[in-house]
Amino acid sequence: MIESEDQRRNMQDTSRSGWADAAIALSRVNLSLGRGAARVHILKDIDLHIGRGEALGLVGPSGSGKSTLLMVTAGLERADGGSVMVAGVPLGSMDEDALARFRARNIGIVFQSFHLIPTMTALENVAVPLELAGIKDAEQLAARELAAVGLAERRNHYPAELSGGEQQRVALARALAPNPPILIADEPTGNLDETTGAEIIDLLFAGHARRRGTLLLVTHDAALTARCNRVVRLRSGRIADETPRAALRSSPP
Repeated sequence: MIESEDQRRNMQDTSRSGWADAAIALSRVNLSLGRGAARVHILKDIDLHIGRGEALGLVGPSGSGKSTLLMVTAGLERADGGSVMVAGVPLGSMDEDALARFRARNIGIVFQSFHLIPTMTALENVAVPLELAGIKDAEQLAARELAAVGLAERRNHYPAELSGGEQQRVALARALAPNPPILIADEPTGNLDETTGAEIIDLLFAGHARRRGTLLLVTHDAALTARCNRVVRLRSGRIADETPRAALRSSPP
């Protein structure tokens, strides 16, 4: 069978040194939303490699495509073109059910809004996704993760009975409980005060270090980006530049 030019290019990209072993490898990813005259080109020829165990910060002005890039990486949005490889698997070949199963096993997601189920306790919010994924001892595992984020005594409380910081701790425990190799966080401190946000970030990075997984983090906090291995800046849907940790730490405040 004769391969298309795009297929050949994608194979060349993913076979380059390091790309085949990447936790996340995006090659020439494009995404547009809307129709006709209202169609907007959100992501433009994105090439991004994130190594296993790396913590990468994604920054840029509002509307630059950061959250959309996370959605594509998690398989919650489908790219119009290009290759999206996550944990060595091409997401473009999966149907929605397969994508959902893949996310349950491989990707933990923490959003700015907590997305907790209001009629479930903290323990149930963490345990139910584990049960649906067929993980044994879901309740015990959920209790352990809630204890790890400092909520052992609040596990039987409902979201309305928890502060914003406590709700985000539940969301973080839910994301980490399946022990996913990849954790994605979209402005996880955006709805929190400075002190509470700092506590959440400490927990986030502690969980990342303990599991030695891969972290993809969207943030506007310069102090937070200094804790990442690398920072990628988006501008108008394109990667504008990349900065390694050494340069971040040597930059003036």
